[in-house]
Amino acid sequence: MIFCFDIFLYLYGKLLAINIKIIMEKTIKSYSLHNFRKISQISLLSDELISDIEIVGRVLPFKTNSYVVNELINWENVNTDPIFTLNFPRREMLRKRHYDIIKKKLDENADKHLIDEIVKRIRLMLNPNPAGQEHNVPYLGKIKLKGIQHKYPETVLFFPSQGQTCHAYCTFCFRWPQFSGMNELKFAMKEIDLLLKYLKTHKEVTDILFTGGDPMVMSAEILSTYIRPLLQKEFNHIHTIRIGTKSLSYYPYRYLTDNDSDDIIRLFEQISTAGKNLSVQAHFNHPVELSTKAVRQAIVRIRNTGAQIRTQSPVLNHINDKPELWSQLWRKQVDLGCIPYYMFVPRDTGAKHYFELPLEKCWEIYRKAYRSVSGICRTVRGPSMSDLSGKIQILGIQEIKGEKVFVLRFLQGRNPRWVDIPFFAEYNPRATWFNQLKPAFDEKHFFFELQQSNHSIKDGLLFE
Repeated sequence: MIFCFDIFLYLYGKLLAINIKIIMEKTIKSYSLHNFRKISQISLLSDELISDIEIVGRVLPFKTNSYVVNELINWENVNTDPIFTLNFPRREMLRKRHYDIIKKKLDENADKHLIDEIVKRIRLMLNPNPAGQEHNVPYLGKIKLKGIQHKYPETVLFFPSQGQTCHAYCTFCFRWPQFSGMNELKFAMKEIDLLLKYLKTHKEVTDILFTGGDPMVMSAEILSTYIRPLLQKEFNHIHTIRIGTKSLSYYPYRYLTDNDSDDIIRLFEQISTAGKNLSVQAHFNHPVELSTKAVRQAIVRIRNTGAQIRTQSPVLNHINDKPELWSQLWRKQVDLGCIPYYMFVPRDTGAKHYFELPLEKCWEIYRKAYRSVSGICRTVRGPSMSDLSGKIQILGIQEIKGEKVFVLRFLQGRNPRWVDIPFFAEYNPRATWFNQLKPAFDEKHFFFELQQSNHSIKDGLLFE
């Protein structure tokens, strides 16, 4: 029976490859501050809401597209619609004092350079590079590789310069400096030779993650110039190529009807044929993003190349802050052959004050959703925080010797020896990020802080 189903998936994918452009011709149209009023549905919004988009969109990057606008958003109920909130800035996403100063200057028709300077100052107050990402940037000799992060020995992140935008911007984005004009804080690099030289000298690296922005905004031709060299024998130590992308959520036609969609699919097939594991790290924040015919067809097409699709999302106030949404999300993903991977805590940057939830609430949402799905959905891990020292998971809340504590562990550590060691933090019902927690049992330091103080950070890694 399973064999017959696999044959069906294969034939269905081939049928899509032949007929998809006839059935579903689509072209993407992007919208940002300069043209969003041309969206026909904008006429349904109040003047106040339109003004809020204009004001908040000066600080937080704003971009959406025709697929999101026409196929995902419920325009009859934008006040509570999660996809509208994911794409369109709301007043509450800025602190009141920041909102008021921008509004005042716009009302006064202030000089553009003055407004830009105020916007820049506000952005710098929003923790534009959280979790010490600048410490992850390595060197090749004396060359600082601004487009690479190497925090954990086995995994390198690469930021191709042509992929430092997205089909649409998430209002919670933690990498918003990548496309907000803050070039001094941007991670990006187009020199493929430097990446290859770095990987040749770091044989401990098994995984490379192409990230951004979104690498899938690049043409198939450009993406292949980065990926194909990694398929050569000299890079046999690279086992997995990962692509971090929101394209399945925000523009699945990238794999269906774009001029080079077939080329993308062929590139994915070449990766699998070369014996590499291709993992598409797909971001789905709400079940609505899995509801269209286009995304279901795109998932089938990608899976037929031999690629895996692993799914992840932060847990977000106003978007997916109910356990039933998460259990529905995981079930739908498994139904489509995807692998639930991570639930994150939103990083302390940008509009975090609008999207954040107490860590206890994040854990409760995760636990209630996790216990309501079958074991096949329980590949997901979370809730986790990508802190300076590593990826920290909240395992739960317990009372030990009369003291209520958070139980935590490292899923990844800047020092690999920290991984999977449980440790404890004082219970804090208001904490929304790890830096707000203190060691439990009157300890002055967490165990890894003592070890970290005795070592130095070099080349983005903590060496003993």
